[in-house]
Amino acid sequence: MGIEITEELKNHPLYKYYELPIKPVPEDVAAKIMSFKYDNEDGLNIADINRMFDDGYLPCEFGLFNCPDGGSIMANLTDMPGVTPEMFDWWFAWHGLDTFRYVIWDKDDHYYCQSQSVEKNLDTSLSMKERYWDTWHDIKEALADGQPAVPVKLHFVNPTEVGFDPEKLKDFKGTIVCTPAPAIMIHFLRPTATGSELRTRFYMGYMPDENGKLVHAEGGPQMPDEIKEMMGRAMLMHNVKEFTHLAEILPDLYNEFKDDFTVGLK
Repeated sequence: MGIEITEELKNHPLYKYYELPIKPVPEDVAAKIMSFKYDNEDGLNIADINRMFDDGYLPCEFGLFNCPDGGSIMANLTDMPGVTPEMFDWWFAWHGLDTFRYVIWDKDDHYYCQSQSVEKNLDTSLSMKERYWDTWHDIKEALADGQPAVPVKLHFVNPTEVGFDPEKLKDFKGTIVCTPAPAIMIHFLRPTATGSELRTRFYMGYMPDENGKLVHAEGGPQMPDEIKEMMGRAMLMHNVKEFTHLAEILPDLYNEFKDDFTVGLK
């Protein structure tokens, strides 16, 4: 459904990106997503996420997975030709400054986004990573076209705060964007011969222990399996759609606006 497009928005510098078609999830991929169930233990425990630095792939790259420790994962793998880690970091520092930037990412399902740390996002003395680390975004989005938009608060943090090894991060040629709540969201982007690939993980059922370590919250609130699976499929469908589109528009957006953090701002 998306936001109402006014005459003012039609004159927005980013409107040409809004006009670009956003592809639906391919039928074969959608059918596969709708068949997934949390009925295995192929998920990677949050305590083992540094295995993501290893070459190759893990069993839980795409789908819905249970973890041996009791948690669960929604996972997606997106090829992003022409996208670099620098572009990805720029996007997360840049897009939260104006709702329309968020809308062009997924015009069907994204309704609102506003960083609560504008001064930090605009601070040119910081690296792009530092400009979004320890910032909050207020967003409204729908998981599927025609569904109501729901409010969400996202807190972007240094990857070490969700368990990534600082020594491994020093040598990593990619980038990691993550939040610790309401689910642990990890966007692990690593370079490829043609650009990058994005390995997304949403970890559900975890919370910090008394030492701040993220662990599975045993005995926490549970939802019926059919509801859990329905939500997981909807999240995965949404994730495939939005990141496939971001892969298509990000190289051009970056090349045009990489030095302009105030474009379209009032």
